[in-house]
Amino acid sequence: MPIFVLLIVLSFVFYIFYKMKYVRSKRPAERKWLSAKSSIALGLFVGLFGLNQVFLFQTAITYIVAAIFIIIGSMSIWSGVKAYKFYLPLAAKEAKE
Repeated sequence: MPIFVLLIVLSFVFYIFYKMKYVRSKRPAERKWLSAKSSIALGLFVGLFGLNQVFLFQTAITYIVAAIFIIIGSMSIWSGVKAYKFYLPLAAKEAKE
């Protein structure tokens, strides 16, 4: 499915983008906030990769590996969203100072 390939590449580009911003940042709360955003992008990458494999190959092993990728990606997205919500006000407060 070409849409999955586009989304996989796009999520990987966002992961690289946020990691580069993370390295450049000097403020601690902003670094945690950017790390949470990169965790979301990486989770999307892994989850979409697993979902894409389900559509490409229909074997039992593919389903097992794809399920593991989707679960790991979902957990990464979930923890990234929680961290993003936690660090967003701290990063905004830090930016004002």
